[in-house]
Amino acid sequence: MFLTLYTSVMCTAFNLRASMRDRLVDLTGSEAGGVAAEYAILIALIAIVIAAGAAALGIAINNKLNNAASCVNAAPC
Repeated sequence: MFLTLYTSVMCTAFNLRASMRDRLVDLTGSEAGGVAAEYAILIALIAIVIAAGAAALGIAINNKLNNAASCVNAAPC
C-alpha cells in the first residue's frame, strides 16, 4: 500500500517537473539558462548546509572545552 502510494507520488512529481522543464524550454528556446540556475541553487543549498554544520560543530566543541575548563578550575591544588 505504501509502496504504491510512494510510486504514484514520485511519478506525479517527476511528470510535473518534466512538464515544467518542457514549458521553460519552450519559453526560452534554450536549456542553458535553466541548467545554470539549477546548479546555482544546488551550490547555494550546499553552502548553507556546510555553514550550518560548521556552526553546530563549533558550538559543540566550545561546550566541551568549557566543560573541561570548569573541571580543571574545580580541581583541588
